[in-house]
Amino acid sequence: MALSASTTLPHHVDRVTAVFVNEDFLRHASELVGGTLESFAVDGDPAGAFSTTTVRTIPTTRMPDMARKFLGESLKVTQLEAWDAPAADGSRQSNISLKIAGAPLDVNAVQRLVADGGSTRIELVGTVTSSVPFLGGKIAEAAEPMVGKALNIQSSQAQAWLESH
Repeated sequence: MALSASTTLPHHVDRVTAVFVNEDFLRHASELVGGTLESFAVDGDPAGAFSTTTVRTIPTTRMPDMARKFLGESLKVTQLEAWDAPAADGSRQSNISLKIAGAPLDVNAVQRLVADGGSTRIELVGTVTSSVPFLGGKIAEAAEPMVGKALNIQSSQAQAWLESH
């Protein structure tokens, strides 16, 4: 299943990037959906190429009953992001991989922070797949809206965070 989303924030790419690698912001976004931020680590200097590892526990309360019976009350999600160094205009790109403990799903996405004057256009494209024989397509199809929403929360909440901090 394909993921695709785009939004524009009225802030420079460097400010948006700083929010996306701010542990307090990530904790806030996790708690907003009833989850917890278990750990967060940055490897490298965010001024250049770097990577992050974010581990969250999120509730399954908004998932279909069938999924909750299979997955339990919560999921442990590990999000790996490999960020490229800024382009000449300040634009950035990160390759995102999500691993969901106990769920047969693979999520891979590319997030672009495109400099647009004093604003940043956030573009997210990716895929959700499942390795389960015969049922993999149905599992990925059911998971795609939830995964897409989870990835988009970061972008939508960044605006409010930037306005209040």
